[in-house]
Amino acid sequence: MDVSQDVRVENARIQRQIEEYLGLGAGELLFEFRQLEPGQVRLDLITVNPRHHQSFLFRYEVGYDRVDALRKMLAYVQSARDNESSYTIQWRARGDKELHTSYFRAHNPYEALDKLYYGRDQTTLTVFSVVLNPSS
Repeated sequence: MDVSQDVRVENARIQRQIEEYLGLGAGELLFEFRQLEPGQVRLDLITVNPRHHQSFLFRYEVGYDRVDALRKMLAYVQSARDNESSYTIQWRARGDKELHTSYFRAHNPYEALDKLYYGRDQTTLTVFSVVLNPSS
């Protein structure tokens, strides 16, 4: 195996670990990478709700390459999630009659809303409530 093949295998292995740890199936988790500048890659981990097919930002990490960003994401899902609060957001998409409920981990309500609005125009969703869930 050449170096690029080793890197692809390592990427796939870490992505599988993240999926397994979060308990999400195929198509429910997207790994989006983008180059920020030389030596800096951003990984956006995006969840896709299978019921209403909306996607939301779960978390982003920045690393010096894809493997580094994936390793940081894996460390986050395994431990750092305990350092954030859980929020429930009730919302409705424009033109939709159904009220949806989504859950986010964030440091504050603004960060939770940023995750809800990720990749979309804020006028496409109406938010009815943002609630900090009791910690257990």
